[in-house]
Amino acid sequence: MGEMDIGEIMRHLPHRYPFLLVDRVLECIPGERIKGVKNVTVNEPFFQGHFPNYPVMPGVLIIEALAQVSLILFYETIDRLPDDKSVIFFAGIDEARFKRQVMPGDQLLLESIERRLVRGVGKFSVRASVGDALVAEAELLAALRER
Repeated sequence: MGEMDIGEIMRHLPHRYPFLLVDRVLECIPGERIKGVKNVTVNEPFFQGHFPNYPVMPGVLIIEALAQVSLILFYETIDRLPDDKSVIFFAGIDEARFKRQVMPGDQLLLESIERRLVRGVGKFSVRASVGDALVAEAELLAALRER
């Protein structure tokens, strides 16, 4: 599958405003990788408190955005969409590093590479960047659980 607009993204993610952190998918190759975009604007609700005089996107939300693109890749790989019978949970994070601050006006490129997906547990290598500058990287785990 190639690009996804916001409508298609919302079919793949249970998240909604203000917690939907992926604006567009540029590329998605099931079982391999995904690239998405988050346009960071001064209107984001978290900037009111983080920080009023120096707006910086919280690192945990950068990781969350990376987890969301990984979730889309997970669903595409298993050829399913979210439903009432199951949910995919964020299950772990390793080796997280933050290299640069993300400010209003930045376009965050979100990349995830599927390392392993076995028995409903996926491992993903993720990285976020702005332009050519690396912002954050980590290893994420996600687990599919029946309700």
